[in-house]
Formats: sequence, structure tokens, C-alpha cells
Amino acid sequence: MTQSTVFDAGAFPGKNADLRVFDDIAALYDVAMLPLEVLLLQRLRRTLFQGLHGTVLEVGVGTGVNFAHYPADTCLVGMDESWDMVRVAATKARACFRLTQSDVQRLPFADASFDSIVGTLLFCSVPEPLRGLRELRRVLKPEGRLLLLEHVRGHSPLARQATDFLNPFWTRFTRSCHLNRETAQTVAAAGFTVTHSERHGLTIFQIIEASKHPGFPPLEDADL
Repeated sequence: MTQSTVFDAGAFPGKNADLRVFDDIAALYDVAMLPLEVLLLQRLRRTLFQGLHGTVLEVGVGTGVNFAHYPADTCLVGMDESWDMVRVAATKARACFRLTQSDVQRLPFADASFDSIVGTLLFCSVPEPLRGLRELRRVLKPEGRLLLLEHVRGHSPLARQATDFLNPFWTRFTRSCHLNRETAQTVAAAGFTVTHSERHGLTIFQIIEASKHPGFPPLEDADL
């Protein structure tokens, strides 16, 4: 039986005003992303989700485009800060499924709750990515896996120059998205060991796999 739980939007305080842009585009997001999905992202998503099992947290579920790629034996908890994105994702509910509106920088879950954590095209838009990744480390089990698919600063000279040049214009236009973040470095700084990384799409898209680095201290506000 499908279990779908969506928290009331009014119970979620302190939403980042810049991220309300995702409420505005939720209804058209899948259509706008379709060309890129067909050309590249669908293949990368299928690769990312291989081998998942147990209880999985997906952060930044968006419209639920990843739901079709989860193995049947996973139990999914999904979250997104955008209420309108959450509503679209809820229409794609699957077995063993729970959905909530929350902020990746302040997750409403107990320590060591999840076997794996997945995020796709998320940390380009998180205001404090280090804080968000430290929260993921907190709620991931000691032997858990972090799996990310992100668009990042280009690795080749031309791609690096292009993402650096376009970033201020793109960030101003989107009100949230950054083109030139070094997300793998931030993952390591948050207390993870990057176990695998691969580049795609002119080196702008990156798959990052990581595990918890043992003995890393808990997050303090002074660390950020």
C-alpha cells in the first residue's frame, strides 16, 4: 500500500524567500527540463540509483522525477522546501513512500535515520550548502551512502571559464541557482569521504558518491 504523508505548508516557518521561485515554476518544471532529461539526465539518474536499498532520504525531491528510478525494495522519505513542488511530487507517489516539506539545512529527522541519502540538482540552490551537507551527515547511518548528481563548476578550462563568467548573471536571473559551486569539495568539508566522482556533460554535471568520515565533530554555528 502506498503511504503518502505531506506536512501542512503552514507548519513550515522561515522559508527562504529566494527559493519561492520553485513554487512559481513547479507546474512547468518537468516540461522545461525534458530536453536535458532526454539528452543526459535520465541516463545519469539510472546510474545513480543502482544498488540503493533500505530506507532512503531524497533531499530536494522537486517534482518527483527520480521516483521511477528507485529499486522496488527501497522505502523512500522525500523532502523539498517548495510546497508547490511537493504537491506535484505527491501525484507520483509509490510504495513505501513519505513526503514532507522541510529545509535541507534543518532536517526534522533523528540522527542516523537513513541507509542512503540522495540529492539531484539541489546544492546549486541551497543558501548554505555546508550546513545542508552537515545535516545530511547527521541523519545518515554510520555505514550509509550519500549519492549526489549536481551541476557544478566546469572542470575543463573552457567549461570552468564559462561557468564562472555566467554565474552572476544566472544567479541573479534564477534568484537561487549557482553555476560554479565546487560541491565535491564542500561534501568533503562537511565530514564525508568522497569514494567516487565522475564528470559528464562538458564536465559541468558531476556524480558524487561519499561515505561518512568517522570521528568528524558535530556541526556548530561557529564552524560556518
